[in-house]
Amino acid sequence: MTGLFTSVAEFLSRPYMFIAFMIAVPALGGVAVWLLRRFGAARFIVSLIFALSNLFFAASVYYGGGVNTSAPFLRALQLSFITTEFSAMCLFAAAVLFLFVSAYSLSYFKAGHGGVFMLYYFISLAMVNGALASDNIGMMLFFWEGLLCTLFGILLIGNLNNPRTAIKALAISGTADLFMMLGIVATIQAAGTVSISEMSSLPVTKMGALGCVMMLLGALGKAGAMPFHSWIPNAASDAPTPFLAAFPGSFEKILGIYLITRIFTDMYDITPGSAISVFVSIVGAVTLFLGVGMALVQKDMKRLLSYHAISQVGYMILGIGTALPVGIVGGTYHMLNNILYKSGLFIVAGAIEKRTKTTDLHNFHGIGRKMPATTACFIIFGLSIAGLPGTNGFFSKELIFDAALETNIVFYILALVGAFMTAASFLKLGGAAFFGRLRTPDGIDENEIREVNAGMLTPMCALAVLCLAFGVYNTYPIDTLIGKSLKIEESFSGWPHSSTLVIISCAVLAAAVANHIYGTRHNGGALNAVDHIHYAPGLKQVYAVAEAGYLDPYHWFMGAVNVFSAACTWIERDVSWIYDKAVPGIVNGVGNALHQYSNGSLSRYLITALVGLLALIAIFIAAIR
Repeated sequence: MTGLFTSVAEFLSRPYMFIAFMIAVPALGGVAVWLLRRFGAARFIVSLIFALSNLFFAASVYYGGGVNTSAPFLRALQLSFITTEFSAMCLFAAAVLFLFVSAYSLSYFKAGHGGVFMLYYFISLAMVNGALASDNIGMMLFFWEGLLCTLFGILLIGNLNNPRTAIKALAISGTADLFMMLGIVATIQAAGTVSISEMSSLPVTKMGALGCVMMLLGALGKAGAMPFHSWIPNAASDAPTPFLAAFPGSFEKILGIYLITRIFTDMYDITPGSAISVFVSIVGAVTLFLGVGMALVQKDMKRLLSYHAISQVGYMILGIGTALPVGIVGGTYHMLNNILYKSGLFIVAGAIEKRTKTTDLHNFHGIGRKMPATTACFIIFGLSIAGLPGTNGFFSKELIFDAALETNIVFYILALVGAFMTAASFLKLGGAAFFGRLRTPDGIDENEIREVNAGMLTPMCALAVLCLAFGVYNTYPIDTLIGKSLKIEESFSGWPHSSTLVIISCAVLAAAVANHIYGTRHNGGALNAVDHIHYAPGLKQVYAVAEAGYLDPYHWFMGAVNVFSAACTWIERDVSWIYDKAVPGIVNGVGNALHQYSNGSLSRYLITALVGLLALIAIFIAAIR
């Protein structure tokens, strides 16, 4: 098999072959699925063929030694694709997730629906492949921006009359991408080359400092870190669930974390404790803490998961931001784990929405007995994201905890508090949605609540199995996939080396369970299990301000825009008044005064002439002095 992968990788290294088979073919696959949108079985088979072919090519790139190819384009641009082991691993991860999410998406949408979504989704895969493999940093930006275009297009589906979320996502992500453009220009200036493979340990000084910071801001924005996050919860309300599994759940995390990791490990010389390291760690800690704080009080499943998508990227950024090998491995491992359980959780939400027609937790309760397989998958995903010992999320979080504690105890405390709130929110979600007495939404009979079809259940179960495998056999993802690809020789696989940190983590999880038991009894049910936190003195006011959107930087920006617009309107109105009324009034007044003055009196004319002559003499004398 290795020989086959090597041969395919060599084939893809020929001029234009990577473009043809990993960029053009996925895009054409989207066109084919769109054309077959009314033929359910045919579009599923065609989609599966294209997704499997992309997975085969991605596996060939990873296991076959990578791709190194370049070809001229219009004589002025060199198309260069060079994969490192790390970028090849990310290509492979994106291909696996694309296969699962595309299968789920086709089952989610009925025949005749979802054609435009699938078209954009396949094109998005092409953009991700191009961005991960581009060696020319300008071409990487082209594919990077292409993903923004498809994201905007998907958010407009069904929302043309109310494009609020699409515009917000475009404005926020576009701002991050503008930082990215500036960073790329500065990085090229600092490195003296457009080739990423030739950028190695650039000094973070002068132009290099500008390039590093701006590129990091662009990557943080793509990953969904604060303050570039606030469009994601809005998408939970306006976008179809497959979008959440595909973009905030996987594609954007992969691209953003990929670039942050490359900046830290390859492109720039960033050391632990440096200003850049501390800055990125702070962004990560703030993102994980505030994101999970908002997730804790949500009572709609998709909005809760969307805030967790923000929070979890904070863990990744915190780990990588420490610039310590254990943190970089932990952050990257958490990225792989997150795209497994986070995409799986969004698929679970889609399955529930399919049967109940809602994800509002007020409207249904105790559906676990009706959807046992979905419930089992949710339990696995929930335990993984909460970091139960033995799960994949536990091992990646422990590595991040280790790096955070070594860097600054404040980062470690924030990460622990985030772990407590993560566990508390998923205990609330599981208890409200799956357990207890069955209650269905109005208009939905109990018999309508049943397990979803195989097209939705299979990818859900496959992701759950991978979560278990990545926990039990963590040596493979940590050492083989990540450590080897990042050329980190020290092994961090197996059971965490610090028993003390494990005991503290277990105590935090136990505290979350105790809090859930108390909250359920005290507040009247699992759905209200954290209301005593939500409405605690002081926190109640903070949450009210946050939920009203006053802490959203996007609203600050739009407020500033509105003030500027009002000022421009005021200025324009007053300038118009000056030209339309004031100046003509003055001219008319002067004219009338002169007309009245000119009454034919010779003495009046002589006096006027004498006054004018004296004024000229006075001006002349003043000038010659």
